[in-house]
Amino acid sequence: MKKQAIFPWGMIFCLAIAPVYGQYYENVKPHAMVEKVTRLHFFYHDIPVGNNPTTVLIAHANITDNFFSPSPFGSLYAMNDPLTIGPDLTSTVIGNAQGMYLALSHDPTKFTAVFYADFAFTTGRFNGSSFSLFSRYPPTDYVPSPGTIREMAIVGGRGAFRMAKGFALLRATSSNATTGNASLEFNVTLYHY
Repeated sequence: MKKQAIFPWGMIFCLAIAPVYGQYYENVKPHAMVEKVTRLHFFYHDIPVGNNPTTVLIAHANITDNFFSPSPFGSLYAMNDPLTIGPDLTSTVIGNAQGMYLALSHDPTKFTAVFYADFAFTTGRFNGSSFSLFSRYPPTDYVPSPGTIREMAIVGGRGAFRMAKGFALLRATSSNATTGNASLEFNVTLYHY
């Protein structure tokens, strides 16, 4: 009889202490947040070849070895690309884009990829802040037509760009089909708090 009474008392004890020690949240009253809009203009440089590459191949599918293409289908790249004020790589560096992209085109004359990158600023007003881009780069020729503009999605941010959303408009300023080196002009519109 004593053994049968221990179990119910044990259950009552466990249930009695659960509310005291089981609370893992805090009720906070929300305060009004004011949405801000920030527009940024800079240049991005992707350099997969040369003495100091900023992009490296980290994996590729065995079935795509024979493609004649700077970025064969299924190739995964890691990047740490500089961001500059001007279109030349020698312009003032204001940050870097770190992330990866996966090449998706079956056509060796086209380039398309899914990108994830954190665009971090290391100088100026937004030093220590970043925004995250996660989007598909639409199909384009390896040497795109001048003036062709591509749109990509902004999905987050930190620092001054906390909870960012928005879009980036990209335009190639230089591109080399043989090496894969490219420079892009970015016009970014961020909505953040």
